[in-house]
Amino acid sequence: MMDRIELRGLRAVGVHGANPEEQDRPQPWEVDLDLELDLSVAGRSDALSDTVDYGAVSVAVAQIISTERHQLLEKLAHRIAETLLADPKIASVGVNIRKVRPPVPVDLATSGVAIHRSRPLTS
Repeated sequence: MMDRIELRGLRAVGVHGANPEEQDRPQPWEVDLDLELDLSVAGRSDALSDTVDYGAVSVAVAQIISTERHQLLEKLAHRIAETLLADPKIASVGVNIRKVRPPVPVDLATSGVAIHRSRPLTS
């Protein structure tokens, strides 16, 4: 089992969705992230360079939400995971993304997807 950095409740506004009204109107999104990596070196060194800067991660995720456009939450979650896995320190990532005000005809607080992606194993 890997160590984990947990980021909860990251909020950003972006234009995503399959419905026509969603493609013209920015809406709020909320993301939870689980970054799995070895934190033992950082635990000994107390150096930011030995871990993942969660401030930079937060900015990168917010930028994806606010600047890209996707029809499916699955694609948005995939793009976030793909971007975070570009950091060689991160072994795997869990992305849970929620549409805070889904456009459905019933009282629904959120809709969302949760994915888990790992770095491909190298031989």
